[in-house]
Amino acid sequence: MIESTVLPSGMTLVTDVMSEVRSACIGFWVGTGSRDEGDGEAGISHFLEHLLFKGTPTRSARSIAEDTDAVGGDMNAYTTKEYTTFYMRLLAENLDLGLDILSDIMWNPALRPDEVDAERQVILEEVLMHRDEPADVVYENLSLAVFGDHPLGREVLGLPEVITSVSVEGIRTFCDHHYRPGNIVVAAAGDIDHDLLAKGLEDRFSGLSGGTTPIRSAPGPTTQQLTVERRDTEQAHVVLGMRGSSRRDPERYALSVLNHALGGGLSSRLFQKVREERGLCYSIGSDRVSYGDAGLLSISVSTSPEHVEEVLTIIKGELEDLAEHGIDDRELELAKGHIKADTLLSLEDSGARMSRIGAGMLLQGEVIAPDEAIRHIVEVTKQDVADIAAKVLREPRVLAVVGPFDEADFADTFL
Repeated sequence: MIESTVLPSGMTLVTDVMSEVRSACIGFWVGTGSRDEGDGEAGISHFLEHLLFKGTPTRSARSIAEDTDAVGGDMNAYTTKEYTTFYMRLLAENLDLGLDILSDIMWNPALRPDEVDAERQVILEEVLMHRDEPADVVYENLSLAVFGDHPLGREVLGLPEVITSVSVEGIRTFCDHHYRPGNIVVAAAGDIDHDLLAKGLEDRFSGLSGGTTPIRSAPGPTTQQLTVERRDTEQAHVVLGMRGSSRRDPERYALSVLNHALGGGLSSRLFQKVREERGLCYSIGSDRVSYGDAGLLSISVSTSPEHVEEVLTIIKGELEDLAEHGIDDRELELAKGHIKADTLLSLEDSGARMSRIGAGMLLQGEVIAPDEAIRHIVEVTKQDVADIAAKVLREPRVLAVVGPFDEADFADTFL
């Protein structure tokens, strides 16, 4: 059963009780991500994610790690463009320890200057590692081309010059502004008690009061169609993207079905035609990402440079066919079956269920029950898919390439 409460501190608590398991997973979801940073703050959200694990006035990073390991717990965090999440999964009998540690790092981060400087170097190394991965770089270049100078177009890791120069005071100011209860959802799933958890959170709250979700502006239209970064790689890394549905768009369910038929599964058109029938790549797929006010549908493939033209020709043909004719009955059946099973299978793990309710409550203000989500998918018709295909697949396309090419090699684009 899913239950939610706005606590006296201003935090929202949402829980999903799983009495049949012995684990519990709890996460603090902060409604601030990289899109909420100014140009001079690019990367602070991710930097702060790292720094909270460096400890508090009463806990060192080592003691946090040892206490977590002692009970076999898993503690981690991640930063996205619209939120930052800190979570811990452990045995339900040790939930109080999880609450102690997570509450302490959230409300009392030490931000010691020497540890900030040490982690500064770690993040710069992470940026360099990211730049060494062509498959990561091509997505970064695609986002920049699709969203331009809007913060959604910027990499979550941020700008090296900001990471290098930002002061402890600057990080503390950012934390004090965004890490307030009005901008935080606490989600928990597993063998838990909602009321006891609510009391435990309030008893441990020692942060600043107030806080609201960030004010955001939507990105403007896509203006760049082609971005090519020359690298002497053995494979060309290619991503084709176009604007898609936002998170609340009623068409998102039909787009999920379209995405599966296009490149979301082993039976999809692109996987079958590019890999299985022609052997032009090891993997190819499509993916959709939704933000509060924008979306992106992308197709990614890594292939030998001499195959790029043929692969793009196939992709373009499938996009045009889908935009003109939609999908057939069998594709509709396969997509619905896959999405339904994927939704239900995710409910068997406390960590996945914590993520589902945390993201739903933070980003949409509600948790859509699994049966309701499945009902929306089941109700999608071929005409619904045809309509969204005609709309999205005719959006301006952006081609991003990392490999042994120059822009002149794509003078006759396949967009």
